[in-house]
Amino acid sequence: MEKKEKPIEKMTAKELREMALGLPGIHGVHAMKKEELLTAIRAAKGIPEPEVKKERRVVAKKEKIILTIPQLKQKAKELRAKREELLQEKNLKMAEILKKRINRLKKMTRRIA
Repeated sequence: MEKKEKPIEKMTAKELREMALGLPGIHGVHAMKKEELLTAIRAAKGIPEPEVKKERRVVAKKEKIILTIPQLKQKAKELRAKREELLQEKNLKMAEILKKRINRLKKMTRRIA
């Protein structure tokens, strides 16, 4: 049975070095890193470079805004007023969301103190 050779991208650096030693025109094999070995072997064998996959767009995270305790308490007070208005309007879902935000702000004030 023939032994299938695994693709060069899947080979270890050690295996790539052994392969590169047998190819003419490649010098300094032991000092090369895996990426350099892959490039040199492809060039020696005449294998074209694979297409670079499109990079995923990375969404930058928002910077954390650090608030002081009085600012947090003021924000909680504003949210309580909004929550009261929503309860009067019978918008229970938004009122529940604001309740969770208020609780989160209260926890933050306790952590900072």
